[in-house]
Amino acid sequence: MKQWISNQNGLDKLQLVDSAEPGDLKDGEVLVKVNRVSLNYRDTEVVMGLYGHHKTIDEGQNSIVPCSDICGTVVKVAPGTSNKWREGDRVMATFNQGHVTGQVVEEHMGTGLGLPLQGCLTEYRIFPSYGLVKVPDYLTADEAATLPIASTTAWMSINSFQPIGQPQSGRDKVVLLQGTGGVAIAGLQIAHALGMTTGEETRSRPRHQLQNAPRLGQKVMEITNGKGANVIFECGGVETLKKSFSCVAFGGLISCIGYLSGKEDKDGGSMGINVLALSRNVTLKGILNGPRDRFEEVARFYAEKQIHPVIDREFEFGEAKEAFKYVFSGSHFGKVIIKVA
Repeated sequence: MKQWISNQNGLDKLQLVDSAEPGDLKDGEVLVKVNRVSLNYRDTEVVMGLYGHHKTIDEGQNSIVPCSDICGTVVKVAPGTSNKWREGDRVMATFNQGHVTGQVVEEHMGTGLGLPLQGCLTEYRIFPSYGLVKVPDYLTADEAATLPIASTTAWMSINSFQPIGQPQSGRDKVVLLQGTGGVAIAGLQIAHALGMTTGEETRSRPRHQLQNAPRLGQKVMEITNGKGANVIFECGGVETLKKSFSCVAFGGLISCIGYLSGKEDKDGGSMGINVLALSRNVTLKGILNGPRDRFEEVARFYAEKQIHPVIDREFEFGEAKEAFKYVFSGSHFGKVIIKVA
C-alpha cells in the first residue's frame, strides 16, 4: 500500500512511499480502508517539526505518517471484537484514540493520531474498535472527514461545560468566532443550528493576521449593548487574547483553540497564554478536541440538523504536498480534503 511519511523537517520533504500492508488483527481491532483525509493546521505544524508544546510528545520521534481525520470503510473486524462494527460500515476516527469519555488527561495526549501515534495519510490503517465513530448516513465522505477535529473542537468550545444532550442554545447567547478555518466555520454552523447569535472576525493578509483587532472589543460591546460575547473562539493568540478579554460577557467562556498570530508574546518573547492554556488544558479553557462520546453527540446533532460541513477544496492523494501548503497559507474557507481512495 502507499502512504505519506514525514521526518518533521518541512512541507517539501513529505514523501509518498510504498509500505507493507497491515498484518493480522488482534482482538478488538478493526482494519479500515481510508477514503478521505481532512487536513488541520496542526498537521502542517507536525510536518514542519513545530508541534511540541505538549509534554507527551516525544521530541526524539522523527518519521511519522501525518494526519488524523478520516472517513473510511471497515474492511475487516478481528474475531472476538464487539459486534458494533461490520464490514462495509463507514467510520470516522477519534483524534485522541484513548479519550473515550470525561475530561481529557495528560495520558490521553499520548494516543493522538498523526503524532505521537502514526497517522492516517495512508491507504489502510488498523484502529482499536473504541477509536471509531459511525458516519451519519446523509454525509458524503468529504463532509464526514471534517468532523473529528474541526466539528468536535467547535462543539466543545461552546458546550464543554454542558452535560451531554443539553447544549447551550438561544438568540440571547452570543458567539464570537475568529478566522475562516475549519473550526471557526464549523462553530458558525453549529451556533446557527443552536439558534445563537454569531459574529465572525475574518482573516486578511499577511497570513493569519486578523482584521480590525484593535477595535474588536469595542465593536462586540456595541453589538451586544455592553453585555459582551458568551463564548469566544480564541484562535488568534497573542494578538487577540487581550481583545477577547475586553469583550467577553460576565461569566462567559474564552475557548483557546489556536495561535494563528504566533505562539510567543512579541514583547517579552515568552510563550503566549493561548499556548499555555492549551498545553495544560486549563481555564481559560484550553480546547483539546473532545472524547468519543462527545464526538458521537456531534454526529447525532449534525444528523438531526442536517448540517453540511463547508469544503473549500479537494486534492488528489498524490497532491498531498500542495494540500499542506494550501492549508498553511491560510487561504482556505472551511476544510481541505485529500482524496485517498
